[in-house]
Amino acid sequence: MSSQSIENKILSVINRKKHGSILFASDFADMGERKTINKVFERIALSGKIIRLARGIYCKPKIDTEFGFGIMYPSVDDVAQAIAQRDKCRIVPTGDAALNKLGLSTQVPMNAVYLTDGTPRRIKIYNGRGILFKHVVPKRLDFKSELIMLITFALQRLGQGNVSEEQLDRVKHLLANEPKGRIVEDLKLIPGWIRSIILKAYE
Repeated sequence: MSSQSIENKILSVINRKKHGSILFASDFADMGERKTINKVFERIALSGKIIRLARGIYCKPKIDTEFGFGIMYPSVDDVAQAIAQRDKCRIVPTGDAALNKLGLSTQVPMNAVYLTDGTPRRIKIYNGRGILFKHVVPKRLDFKSELIMLITFALQRLGQGNVSEEQLDRVKHLLANEPKGRIVEDLKLIPGWIRSIILKAYE
């Protein structure tokens, strides 16, 4: 298949995608040699139809016309979740990324750290940001409630005795729709001081 016909095929896939969709050059491996595919993606990126987020990772950008912000980049979390989906592995934000995702902090970390049962690696993405996937034994991610897992990793980042009243209220608010029955098993997996905070939120 010629480079031009590969480009036309990739473009027709891109045209059908929603704005904001994340694309991996590796998903098009069946269309030709890797080098050719990468070159085609670089060309399409130069035309402005897609933007490069990282090596081999692109996005069909959302354009904000209402407020004039221009190109809207996907969040670091969107990129990380798309990578996890592609690699069929589980990931959980930890540290500052978990705090931000739960609204316990407004700070957006330059480097988001995720625990994964997949391959450990570091990925440089746009604007100097980075994603670090740290491999853990799958058992560490065996929570029934994703919310409890997120809260656990977020509070561990703050440390015992460093959780503000405002953050405790936020945890209570987050747990309001999480049935207590769903978290019982998970309580065995978390440190005692975090367990106390969670149980207090249900009082």
